[in-house]
Amino acid sequence: MAGAGWRILLAVGLVCGIGLLPWLTHTDPAYTVLKARSAEREPTPEVLADIRQQLGIDGGPLHVLTGWLGGLVRGDAGQSWISGADVLPEVTRALGASLLLMGVALLVAVLTAGAICLRTLRLGARRRLGGRRVGGSGSAVLASLPEFLVASVLATVVGVQLGWLPALGWYGPQWTVLPALALGLPAGAVLGRLLDDLLPGAFGEPWALAAAARGLTGRSIARQAVRRCVPALLPNLGLFVVGLTGGAVAVEQVFDIPGLGRTTLQAALAQDLPVLQAGTLALVLLAALATGATRVAARLLTGPALRDGALSSLHRPAPPAGRLLPLVYGALLVAVVVFGLVRDPLALDTGQRLRAPSLEHPFGTDALGRDLLARVGHGALDTLLLAAAISAAALLVGVLLGLVPRVSAPVVDTVNAVPPVLVALLVTAVAGSGAATPALAVGAVAWAPLAAHTSSLLRQERATLHITASKGLGAGSVHLLRHELLPAVVPPVLRHALLRLPGVALALASLGFLGLGAQPPSPEWGLLLAENQPYAERAPWAVLAPAAVLALLGALAVSAAGGLRRPVRRSPSPTVDGGDGAERRSVTATEKEPAGAR
Repeated sequence: MAGAGWRILLAVGLVCGIGLLPWLTHTDPAYTVLKARSAEREPTPEVLADIRQQLGIDGGPLHVLTGWLGGLVRGDAGQSWISGADVLPEVTRALGASLLLMGVALLVAVLTAGAICLRTLRLGARRRLGGRRVGGSGSAVLASLPEFLVASVLATVVGVQLGWLPALGWYGPQWTVLPALALGLPAGAVLGRLLDDLLPGAFGEPWALAAAARGLTGRSIARQAVRRCVPALLPNLGLFVVGLTGGAVAVEQVFDIPGLGRTTLQAALAQDLPVLQAGTLALVLLAALATGATRVAARLLTGPALRDGALSSLHRPAPPAGRLLPLVYGALLVAVVVFGLVRDPLALDTGQRLRAPSLEHPFGTDALGRDLLARVGHGALDTLLLAAAISAAALLVGVLLGLVPRVSAPVVDTVNAVPPVLVALLVTAVAGSGAATPALAVGAVAWAPLAAHTSSLLRQERATLHITASKGLGAGSVHLLRHELLPAVVPPVLRHALLRLPGVALALASLGFLGLGAQPPSPEWGLLLAENQPYAERAPWAVLAPAAVLALLGALAVSAAGGLRRPVRRSPSPTVDGGDGAERRSVTATEKEPAGAR
């Protein structure tokens, strides 16, 4: 009940804060509405006064907000300030389009995740995981591709040039395929990497050994291993559901889809408060439903073992992965940045417009004749350093809040319901526009998936047998947290944070693509993609160059994350202080190498 009260309070606070957006930005809502209705009409005092009277905003923000909330209680979300139409049918139609797109994109994501984990499932079913090499470069590249770039390429190549599927509009099921691929492929790559990280621990549990000894087929064991790992991923899956619904703004823009994310963004830009508030409320309710559904599903899949403390740890000690690939990827990325930094990113040469890659211009040139290698290299200082700083802060905040799920869970649900684009607009309203606005907007939401992951892993780790045994031997809460829970939870969350590092860079790039990030002539990667996207068909290297460096960053992050493993203790004899001064010794299950990894 307390959690539900916090969620309601946070949702009301969010909607009320959005209702104050025009006054926070110190702009006249009547002027903004006039420009949205008719950009040519002169904003005379008489015209503005007439609009204020029509909208009922003469009484100030409190009067507008209470009037909207009062109508909402009666089932009336008001009328749009721009079109004058009822808000509820408009938001319902947009939500329906977004839910359909989300459902197809989620199917694509699940199929993509299954393809990424297929090799591990095969090796685990055959009891051959001991020699498995931790890879994932392909999935890392896929997860690092900007959604708006994938959408643009699919629309141009598959929709226009080949004519296989519709490229624009929203008129039937076949119009969902290309945008669903643009959304589902990167999301599925992230989910696949998280699942692939858990599967070896599941295959090494005693039930898997017993099942193999009884003669069960490898397919059955693999299916049960997936079921064993899914509860730990369900919180993040719920976050993906909301993100694919309200966070698909760029994809909806490319494919001209009248979805909820695009509708909310347009309402925010035009300061159409009734539509904006109703759209945000719909996203908050969707987040609450998704969270409740994932929790129920996790309890059903886990069964009484979670309550009885009868689980085994999925995050056991394991030797780190090889270090060659991270060094190779890191060297390539450093080389690109260094060779780019020695060039001038602002030098114009209109005679060299959209030149193909050559010895003089290894990445080619853009529409103004500027060297793309120089712009990518100089943009790395803004994009990579900023993304790394945001990821580090998000990891710290996510882990700390994830350790107190009763406090963080309602905040995670509310934060995840707000698209990053809308957060950027709110940050701009409060802090003003500037170079720090994208960082503040992305940082405000980047910690939520890590906090949800931490809480989920902590919940399952507390229900393991070795924790129950340690408690029986007198281990205190501080000892369990320092020596058992944190060593088991932090490495996978750290790998998750590294996996999301390119996603943070992509979020910054998306804001730049939508015009809410860096401004020209900055070489920030998102702005590079936005500037060169109109020339993608004529000069594909103009967008492939920054996209390739983003993919290289993803490959580096995933390969480096493979080396972050809980170390194997060679002498499993920890000293447990029960709090009364007596020292006891216990050997825990997590200190042994899983059978599947031998």
